[in-house]
Amino acid sequence: MSAAVRLEVNDGVGVLIIDRPEVRNAIDKPTADLIAAALDELDSRDDLRAAVLTGAGGIFSAGMDLKALVRTGQRPLTARGGFGIVERPPAKPLIAAVEGSALGGGFEMALACDLIVAADDARFALPEVTRGLVAAAGGVLRLPRRLPRNMAMEMVLVGAPLQADRLLELGLVNRVVPAGRVLDEALDLARAIAANAPLAVRTSKFLMDQAADWPSDEAFARQEPHTAAIRASADSKEGARAFTEKRPPVWTGM
Repeated sequence: MSAAVRLEVNDGVGVLIIDRPEVRNAIDKPTADLIAAALDELDSRDDLRAAVLTGAGGIFSAGMDLKALVRTGQRPLTARGGFGIVERPPAKPLIAAVEGSALGGGFEMALACDLIVAADDARFALPEVTRGLVAAAGGVLRLPRRLPRNMAMEMVLVGAPLQADRLLELGLVNRVVPAGRVLDEALDLARAIAANAPLAVRTSKFLMDQAADWPSDEAFARQEPHTAAIRASADSKEGARAFTEKRPPVWTGM
């Protein structure tokens, strides 16, 4: 994989690193393609159970590489949507590890992740309206689901940044840690997820994502085929045996 995007793997956890610090990890078309390819690999590999998305050089991402767009005319669109992720995030859990800034499309990439760990000096913003644009890569769609509506409105309509500690108070960010500790903290979370039954984890994530649009009177019926498959799985039986035998479970993903 190109140096612009690196996928490192250790103990069932992947670390996807955007490595373009010279342009503040801004995303051009080739980089978006590499991110999409890395997420395809994450979803296809049985040995990978969770992953962390981060940026090199102390910054998460400044969003779209506008200079590349002007030079090439190519927008960073892929089969997974903008930036290689926003319309079709991976089926497996993905944690954003945010150092520095997550601006515009960079913030929208973080919103496409399941959890966010941020440095205590990290800043998040959707400044698109200040440039005559709309935060169309998930910002106006996802943010109202992750924040109280009035705060989401403020971020979208004003375009000013909020600090990580404020977004922790509002429930958007999961954990805030000192700068330089973000990746370690995100990896701890990813390893905790990876230690659990992979089928149960993926199904839980799928149901939480899908159920947001289900009518409340249909929700239990809609989830039943998925949870029934988990109850019938080998891992479900292994979990019960491991509990009664007072030993760690050995998951097979079946």
